[in-house]
Amino acid sequence: MGVGAVKQDVRAMILTGFAGLIAGACSMAIGEFVSVYSQRDIEVAQMKRDKKISGNEEESEKEALPNPIQAAAASALAFMLGAIMPLLAAAFIVDHKVRLGVVVATVSLGLGGLGLFLGGVLWGSLVLGFWLEGGWLWLLLLDLPSG
Repeated sequence: MGVGAVKQDVRAMILTGFAGLIAGACSMAIGEFVSVYSQRDIEVAQMKRDKKISGNEEESEKEALPNPIQAAAASALAFMLGAIMPLLAAAFIVDHKVRLGVVVATVSLGLGGLGLFLGGVLWGSLVLGFWLEGGWLWLLLLDLPSG
Protein backbone atom coordinates (compact mmCIF):
# COMPACT_ATOMS: atom_id res chain seq x y z
CA MET A 1 0.00 0.00 0.00
CA GLY A 2 2.94 2.33 0.65
CA VAL A 3 4.19 2.08 -2.92
CA GLY A 4 0.65 2.54 -4.24
CA ALA A 5 0.37 5.78 -2.29
CA VAL A 6 3.63 7.22 -3.59
CA LYS A 7 4.24 5.78 -7.03
CA GLN A 8 1.60 5.97 -9.73
CA ASP A 9 3.02 3.16 -11.89
CA VAL A 10 0.80 0.07 -11.59
CA ARG A 11 3.56 -2.35 -12.66
CA ALA A 12 5.95 -1.04 -10.01
CA MET A 13 3.26 -1.36 -7.37
CA ILE A 14 2.41 -4.94 -8.36
CA LEU A 15 6.08 -5.96 -8.56
CA THR A 16 6.97 -4.50 -5.16
CA GLY A 17 3.73 -5.86 -3.72
CA PHE A 18 4.57 -9.39 -4.82
CA ALA A 19 8.15 -8.99 -3.60
CA GLY A 20 6.80 -7.94 -0.21
CA LEU A 21 4.32 -10.81 -0.29
CA ILE A 22 7.08 -13.38 -0.92
CA ALA A 23 9.44 -11.80 1.63
CA GLY A 24 6.74 -11.61 4.29
CA ALA A 25 5.56 -15.17 3.67
CA CYS A 26 9.13 -16.47 3.91
CA SER A 27 9.73 -14.47 7.08
CA MET A 28 6.55 -15.75 8.71
CA ALA A 29 7.29 -19.33 7.64
CA ILE A 30 10.84 -19.25 8.99
CA GLY A 31 9.71 -17.74 12.28
CA GLU A 32 6.95 -20.32 12.66
CA PHE A 33 9.32 -23.17 11.76
CA VAL A 34 11.88 -22.08 14.35
CA SER A 35 9.20 -21.63 17.00
CA VAL A 36 7.49 -24.98 16.46
CA TYR A 37 10.79 -26.84 16.02
CA SER A 38 12.07 -25.40 19.31
CA GLN A 39 8.84 -26.37 21.05
CA ARG A 40 9.07 -29.88 19.58
CA ASP A 41 12.70 -30.22 20.65
CA ILE A 42 11.85 -29.21 24.21
CA GLU A 43 8.95 -31.68 24.32
CA VAL A 44 11.16 -34.55 23.07
CA ALA A 45 13.87 -33.70 25.60
CA GLN A 46 11.26 -33.61 28.37
CA MET A 47 9.90 -37.00 27.30
CA LYS A 48 13.39 -38.49 27.38
CA ARG A 49 14.09 -36.90 30.75
CA ASP A 50 10.92 -38.31 32.24
CA LYS A 51 11.75 -41.71 30.77
CA LYS A 52 8.09 -41.97 29.95
CA ILE A 53 8.74 -43.57 26.62
CA SER A 54 11.08 -46.23 25.36
CA GLY A 55 11.66 -48.02 22.06
CA ASN A 56 8.75 -47.90 19.61
CA GLU A 57 6.59 -45.78 21.85
CA GLU A 58 9.03 -42.91 21.39
CA GLU A 59 8.28 -42.70 17.66
CA SER A 60 4.53 -42.78 18.20
CA GLU A 61 4.78 -40.02 20.80
CA LYS A 62 6.97 -37.93 18.48
CA GLU A 63 4.38 -38.25 15.72
CA ALA A 64 1.79 -36.69 18.02
CA LEU A 65 3.92 -33.55 18.39
CA PRO A 66 3.38 -30.57 16.08
CA ASN A 67 5.10 -30.70 12.70
CA PRO A 68 7.27 -27.61 12.09
CA ILE A 69 7.02 -27.90 8.30
CA GLN A 70 3.22 -27.99 8.37
CA ALA A 71 3.14 -25.01 10.73
CA ALA A 72 5.53 -23.06 8.49
CA ALA A 73 3.48 -23.86 5.38
CA ALA A 74 0.23 -22.84 7.09
CA SER A 75 1.77 -19.58 8.29
CA ALA A 76 3.15 -18.74 4.83
CA LEU A 77 -0.17 -19.56 3.18
CA ALA A 78 -2.14 -17.43 5.65
CA PHE A 79 0.23 -14.51 5.10
CA MET A 80 -0.01 -14.83 1.32
CA LEU A 81 -3.80 -14.97 1.38
CA GLY A 82 -3.93 -11.80 3.45
CA ALA A 83 -1.31 -9.99 1.38
CA ILE A 84 -2.78 -10.88 -2.00
CA MET A 85 -6.13 -9.18 -1.34
CA PRO A 86 -4.97 -5.56 -1.69
CA LEU A 87 -2.83 -6.50 -4.70
CA LEU A 88 -5.76 -8.09 -6.49
CA ALA A 89 -7.98 -5.15 -5.61
CA ALA A 90 -5.56 -2.67 -7.15
CA ALA A 91 -3.99 -4.67 -9.97
CA PHE A 92 -6.60 -3.76 -12.56
CA ILE A 93 -7.26 -0.12 -11.63
CA VAL A 94 -5.31 2.46 -13.60
CA ASP A 95 -6.30 5.72 -11.88
CA HIS A 96 -3.99 6.42 -8.93
CA LYS A 97 -6.54 7.94 -6.54
CA VAL A 98 -9.19 5.32 -7.26
CA ARG A 99 -6.60 2.56 -6.79
CA LEU A 100 -5.54 4.02 -3.45
CA GLY A 101 -9.15 4.25 -2.30
CA VAL A 102 -9.90 0.68 -3.38
CA VAL A 103 -6.85 -0.67 -1.55
CA VAL A 104 -7.70 1.24 1.64
CA ALA A 105 -11.33 0.14 1.46
CA THR A 106 -10.42 -3.49 0.76
CA VAL A 107 -7.92 -3.67 3.59
CA SER A 108 -10.24 -1.85 6.01
CA LEU A 109 -13.23 -4.03 5.20
CA GLY A 110 -11.19 -7.22 5.26
CA LEU A 111 -9.51 -6.52 8.58
CA GLY A 112 -12.65 -5.09 10.13
CA GLY A 113 -14.73 -8.05 9.00
CA LEU A 114 -12.14 -10.49 10.27
CA GLY A 115 -12.03 -8.69 13.61
CA LEU A 116 -15.80 -8.74 13.89
CA PHE A 117 -15.91 -12.42 12.96
CA LEU A 118 -13.16 -13.42 15.39
CA GLY A 119 -14.64 -11.27 18.12
CA GLY A 120 -18.04 -12.89 17.68
CA VAL A 121 -19.77 -9.56 17.15
CA LEU A 122 -23.08 -9.74 15.35
CA TRP A 123 -23.85 -7.19 12.67
CA GLY A 124 -26.04 -4.98 14.84
CA SER A 125 -27.03 -1.52 13.66
CA LEU A 126 -25.07 0.23 16.42
CA VAL A 127 -21.86 -1.67 15.73
CA LEU A 128 -22.19 -1.42 11.96
CA GLY A 129 -22.95 2.31 12.07
CA PHE A 130 -20.02 3.08 14.36
CA TRP A 131 -17.69 0.91 12.29
CA LEU A 132 -18.69 2.54 8.99
CA GLU A 133 -18.49 6.08 10.38
CA GLY A 134 -15.03 5.40 11.80
CA GLY A 135 -13.89 3.85 8.53
CA TRP A 136 -15.05 6.81 6.45
CA LEU A 137 -13.47 9.26 8.89
CA TRP A 138 -10.20 7.34 8.72
CA LEU A 139 -10.31 7.30 4.91
CA LEU A 140 -10.92 11.06 4.77
CA LEU A 141 -8.11 11.80 7.21
CA LEU A 142 -5.69 9.71 5.17
CA ASP A 143 -6.86 11.03 1.82
CA LEU A 144 -6.81 14.75 2.69
CA PRO A 145 -3.05 15.02 3.33
CA SER A 146 -2.20 13.06 0.16
CA GLY A 147 -4.17 15.30 -1.84
